[in-house]
Amino acid sequence: MKYDLIVIGSGPGGYVAAVRAAELGKRVAVVERAEAGGVCLNWGCIPTKALVKSAQVYHYCHTAATYGVDIEGEVKPNIEKIVARSRGVSDLMQKGVLFLLKKHNIDLLQGFGSLKGAGVVDVDGVEYEADHILLATGARPREMAFMPIDGKHVISSREALVLDHLPEDMIIVGSGAIGSEFAWIYSTLGVKVTVVEYMPQLMPLEDEEVARAMERAFRKQRIGVMTSTTVKQVTVEDGRCKVEVEGKKGAETLTAEVVLSAVGVKSNIENLGLEAVGVEVERDKVKVDEFYRTSVAGVYAIGDIIATPALAHVASAEAVCCVEAMFGLNPEPIDYSVIPSCVYTTPEVASVGLTEKQAAEQIEGYKVGKYQFTASGKAAAAGDREGFVKLIFDKDERLVGAHMVGANVTEMLGEPTLAKALGATARQIARTIHSHPTLHEGIMEAAEEIVRGGE
Repeated sequence: MKYDLIVIGSGPGGYVAAVRAAELGKRVAVVERAEAGGVCLNWGCIPTKALVKSAQVYHYCHTAATYGVDIEGEVKPNIEKIVARSRGVSDLMQKGVLFLLKKHNIDLLQGFGSLKGAGVVDVDGVEYEADHILLATGARPREMAFMPIDGKHVISSREALVLDHLPEDMIIVGSGAIGSEFAWIYSTLGVKVTVVEYMPQLMPLEDEEVARAMERAFRKQRIGVMTSTTVKQVTVEDGRCKVEVEGKKGAETLTAEVVLSAVGVKSNIENLGLEAVGVEVERDKVKVDEFYRTSVAGVYAIGDIIATPALAHVASAEAVCCVEAMFGLNPEPIDYSVIPSCVYTTPEVASVGLTEKQAAEQIEGYKVGKYQFTASGKAAAAGDREGFVKLIFDKDERLVGAHMVGANVTEMLGEPTLAKALGATARQIARTIHSHPTLHEGIMEAAEEIVRGGE
């Protein structure tokens, strides 16, 4: 049997592409060597958020007295049960993906898929034909030569999701979303955590003001933060990790029971047969055009294996765009200047568009409107007054960037993302009635600052 489309990989890019093609009446198969749903669902976004929730509940218990609630007896985290709940959430969501594939009559081919020739995919020795082949094989934790992962003492995010005990102390190398989230989770659960970051600021991709706020929040929680610090070597001696670093204080040696390597991801492009069929690769990424066509006719690539942001929602958007272009629907290319990004720490971080530094470099006469949650009635009632909303506008007062720190700001990000995509002005945002009391009002108030400043 010949398929209209074979997708290699069933993550948030792969399964979304398969479902969209099936909705268009196409005969589709998905190749998957591991669990349906990919890394995001099984070993990334979803199980991590389950751990975040458990840590939040534990934190609520410890701060219950602040809200007039007395808790008698000892409250302590049970890492075995916390991990079991996290895995249960992933299993539930995986079943949801399998249901979607079955509902849309998509064949699931279990095994390792690779390109065998024009329109041919090999799955563990069995060949399948298709008019179109989409590569959506994702990525894995990057391993550095100076920090070899052994899965016990030096671990990746995968092992961090299934710890069998809470270590006494942990050093996390890298402070992007993955490193920062695990830092907050395990610090909240009682582990002594130190974050080591090569770049000058925590969360290097975020706005500088956001990074400063999060560094203060981390230090308040007694998470050690070492920025502008290079890790030279990690070794294990007598069950302890020795981490040789060089930073602002010069060279020093840190020790911890566990080191978590959170230094990014590496594309899964090995052994896919790219070279054999002539798919062009540059700097570990498959080269594609605006509709994700590779250098070989009929072969496409999306997600973490191409040079776009390695985010699940980006892969899903690319999947829809790619499939619709593939089958003649003429979609608009994705606007990568409007990609929302979230970090699920406490407080949370949410952002879209230009940082203030980028705006200063690119836009003459840019404007910034801010709102501090200390002024929010909802934040005061919730006991979460930390953080702010920061909106960045161009000289015509159109939104070009939004950056938020605070409780539940990840749930607020849709509004500024849509506003930026539609070219909304400060006045349009400010004069849109927002419900009260909500944290969302902070977006209105930050925009109002620009409006009042221009009157």
